[in-house]
Parts: sequence; C-alpha cells; structure tokens
Amino acid sequence: MTAILKVDTIQDTSGNNIINESSDTITIGASGDTTNIIGTLQNNGSALNFATVNGITMADQWRLTADKTNCDNGTVFDSNLERVDTSGQGTIGTAMSESSGIFTFPSTGIYWVHANITYKKDAARRYVGINIRVTTNNSSYGELTESYSEINPPDGNDAYSNITTTSYIDVTDTANVKVKFNALTPATITAIGNTSRNLTTFTFIRLGDT
Repeated sequence: MTAILKVDTIQDTSGNNIINESSDTITIGASGDTTNIIGTLQNNGSALNFATVNGITMADQWRLTADKTNCDNGTVFDSNLERVDTSGQGTIGTAMSESSGIFTFPSTGIYWVHANITYKKDAARRYVGINIRVTTNNSSYGELTESYSEINPPDGNDAYSNITTTSYIDVTDTANVKVKFNALTPATITAIGNTSRNLTTFTFIRLGDT
C-alpha cells in the first residue's frame, strides 16, 4: 500500500524546522545548523563535487625572483622561482610543486594556467614571446600555446615588453601531466624578476574535476 504525506514543513521535537517548502523552494535546516549528507549529493542526476559546491578549491601563483639574463629561443624558466609570498597575497588549497622549471599539479582536475612575462632589452628584437609546454607522459613535451610581442628601443636604452599566454590543462594523472614555460626570441633577452613584487609570474587555478 502506497502512502503519501503532504506537508509544507517538517519540524523536530523542539519545533525547529527541518525541511520547509515555499514557492517551489525547499529549505533544509536553518542558519547555524550542520547538515550531514550520507551518500552522494546530486544535481539533476549528476554527482556534485567539492569544486561544484564550494567553488574554486585551489589557486596558486609563482614568480621569477631575479632577472633571467640571456634568454634565447627555447630557454626554460627553470631557476629563481618562488611561490608568491608578499604580504597581502592570497592562495587557496595545496600549492603547485616545481623542480628545474617543471610544475607538478597537486591533484587531478581542469586547471587554468597563465604565464605573464616581462622582458627588457636595449636592442631591437623583432619578436619576444612565451609558450606553455605540456607533457601527458612525464617525458615528451608539446607546445600548447604561444604569444608574441616585440621590442624596439627608440634611443638605445632598455625598452620593455609584456606578454601573456593562457590555456586549460586537463590533469588526468598528476604523475604524468606537467607543464613548463619557454622563452621565445631570435636573440638573447632578459626576463625581469623580483622577489618582492610580481613582474614575471605563473598562475594556476583548479576550476573543477577532469
């Protein structure tokens, strides 16, 4: 025998609302309550994950701490790197790890990866650029993005150029999917770094599950 209970509100023995329905909106609990979900919480049949419920769970940023001189075509940003720690900087979750310019992700997921490079030179360079290279087997790297600008000093003094590039990385395996960043230029140039402020940076934000 099927039974149907029709109510707008369910309360506990103390008269506190547990479940309330009003104008097609169902409210569970009240302000200050802790709601414990046992099992899988779903949205229209699809399981919700922490990124879906809580928003971004990881955001990290690294920078070049000192000038990297003599960058030429293919130079990897592999030294003088630190996680940004200037007062006021915020991060979320577990940090990226870095070794010899290779960045390893802390967990699987879809990541927004962004490089911001500031170059200087006192001589013309018809192009200066940056790319993101990614491996999916912890061995061979392929070029995922590249961006370019140019430097053309009018008076023989240092001129500056800022280049950014970005992409989404599908990190299905943290042991195999990694990234690194390469300079692109036909002749040597200097990438500017500083240990107290951001001039050349690498940013990583986890957006959700893979």
